[in-house]
Amino acid sequence: MAGRQPTTDLTWLGSNRPMARAIGRPMVRFLDIEASGGILLMVATLVALVWANSPWSGSYYDFWHTEVHLAFGDVVSLDQDGHSLTLVGFVNDVLMAVFFFVVGLEIKREMVTGELRRPRAAMLPVAAALGGMVVPALIFLAFNRSGAASTGWGIPMATDIAFAVGVVSLLGRRVPTSLKVFLLSLAIVDDIGAILVIAVFYTSDLAMDWLFLGVATTVAVATLTRLKVWYTPFYILLGSVLWYAMFRSGVHTTIAGVAMGLLAPARPLLDRAVMPPIEFDQLDAEDLREAKFRLNESVSVASRLEHRLHPVTGFVIIPVFALANAGVDISWESLSNAMTSGITLGVAFGLVLGKVVGVSSFSFLALRLGLAVLPAGTTRRHLVGISAIAGIGFTVSLFVTGLAFDAIALQNEAKVGILGASIVAAVVGVMILLGARPVVAEGDGGGTATVDATGQEPLA
Repeated sequence: MAGRQPTTDLTWLGSNRPMARAIGRPMVRFLDIEASGGILLMVATLVALVWANSPWSGSYYDFWHTEVHLAFGDVVSLDQDGHSLTLVGFVNDVLMAVFFFVVGLEIKREMVTGELRRPRAAMLPVAAALGGMVVPALIFLAFNRSGAASTGWGIPMATDIAFAVGVVSLLGRRVPTSLKVFLLSLAIVDDIGAILVIAVFYTSDLAMDWLFLGVATTVAVATLTRLKVWYTPFYILLGSVLWYAMFRSGVHTTIAGVAMGLLAPARPLLDRAVMPPIEFDQLDAEDLREAKFRLNESVSVASRLEHRLHPVTGFVIIPVFALANAGVDISWESLSNAMTSGITLGVAFGLVLGKVVGVSSFSFLALRLGLAVLPAGTTRRHLVGISAIAGIGFTVSLFVTGLAFDAIALQNEAKVGILGASIVAAVVGVMILLGARPVVAEGDGGGTATVDATGQEPLA
């Protein structure tokens, strides 16, 4: 009817109730912001630091080291070597497996339908990620050539996707969209490297019987996906079995999450392009169910899972992880000790200097050799800025720290380096990107050229 006002109270969020107006709708708007995940991560980190350095610091460590008793009869138990899993262990072993499952989904998507599916487009983030792993690791080993400290070489190799994307998103249109895609691709390839490092170098003594069960479960999942069996309970059951097998085998449980993510189908069962048009006004109940099924199957399983789980990982799991792991003593004494620690210096210089040198130099080499192409609308200065941003290694660096060092003192030294380096990397990266002029077209129609902040043409 003409002149009829739209109904706004069909849902609680759409209503004029005070709680909806004051809290509900602002919260939804916040969650829609691209940088919101990074902001929550920063808040959780600050809370952990304040809590760990407050008069109630003892409660911080007591809380996160609370024992968690989980068992199903006499067959399934999370106890290891007679010790119960702690709350921080539960976060790192159980919740982070879900996070790495989403990482596996992102890797699969990029390899099948994203930037990593095209060789020349993929070569630049691959080369950048390789340099961003090799150079920081070498810098760390230069400070820690032997002893227990040398096992931490994997810490500065990581790039935190949430933090890095959050920082870049705050710059808005100053950063070309193609550069954000490059950063995401770089971080995803970096995650692949981190996963391989964890699996190969940070794995304890293997229990071959449990490892065999894990391999058999993986084969079963691969077979079901090949046969296009999409019954979700099967995958939940098999994924749980795979996780527990990895937990018992000595291989870190994150590998189970990644494996399940990589095995998820990344192509839709139905091609939306060849689907007949749907006339909703002419459908009965049965036709509507059929239409819903067709629309649902026109989106891949991997995409649906990633869409559903990304808010859980970004807004719950990662902030909880930061809250559980970022608490470190930052007293004057601890900072003084850290400043002379090879671990702290190796991590800090590895993330700040190593990432800039490694990512940018390997990127420019790939461009110079003609193996890769520069992202559209970007310059060399943009790449250097992103190289600095890649030094934000927060989440995965903290995760690897827990795997590399058993001693709390060594972990704290590494954490000081991670926190300090991540802040410096963010500031330096933002300053470089703010100084990068947008690419402009020159000429009168006969061709275009792009220039960077130095007035030079970017590498092509």
